[in-house]
Order: sequence, then structure tokens, then C-alpha cells
Amino acid sequence: MERGEVVSAQRVHRSVAEKRRIVELVLQPGVSVARVAQAEGVNANQVFKWRREYRNGRLMEAEKSTPSLLPVVVSATSFEAGIALSAPICPEPVASTSAIHIEFPGRAAISVEHGADGSLLRTILESLRQ
Repeated sequence: MERGEVVSAQRVHRSVAEKRRIVELVLQPGVSVARVAQAEGVNANQVFKWRREYRNGRLMEAEKSTPSLLPVVVSATSFEAGIALSAPICPEPVASTSAIHIEFPGRAAISVEHGADGSLLRTILESLRQ
């Protein structure tokens, strides 16, 4: 380098797929984040940030981050059995202690409480879909 020459580091913009690939490398047992980061030319702190985003479900491809709807079948079996609603239905705001109950007859029943890990829920639903 010549005296007085200014060297500026170019910022590398990595695709979401590239970030996920790097994160998936460091999620392997016994793998060092620092070593993977060095091998990939990334700061280890950046890899830690990407890993946190990955675990929170925020490191998704644009087309994959769009929620997809699952088919729903509404049956009147509870009404036919004479089970009444315990409270009237009214348009009140949902309390922060709300829950969603999903049942796949003969396969699984899922209760999702307020504050559930979205990434974990997505993984469970995708595994049941197959």
C-alpha cells in the first residue's frame, strides 16, 4: 500500500439464503461460531445476530415468510351433542392470556398460548402437514 492511500472495506450484502446456510453450519454440534465466521469472512457477532433471527423465525426467504393458510373444517358435532357455549360471543378485545386450540382428529391436539415461539409452532405444523 502506498503512503497516504485510503483503503475502505466494502460492505458485503449477503442473501437470506446465504445467511441461513451460515447459521445452519454453526447449529451443528461441536461447531465453533468463531471458526465458521472466519472461514466465511463474517464477523462472529454478525453470525450470532443471524442465529438469533433464525431461531425467532425472522430469517426466512421472502416467499417463505408469507403465512400460508391451512384448510379448516368446521363441524357442528359439539352443538349436536347438546354442548352449549359457556359465554356469549361478543366483539370484545382478546385478552393477553388468549390461546388457540387446534385438533387434527386421530393425529394431534395443539394448544398455543399467548407468547408461543412462532418458529417452533411453524415447525410443528409443517411436520403435521406431511
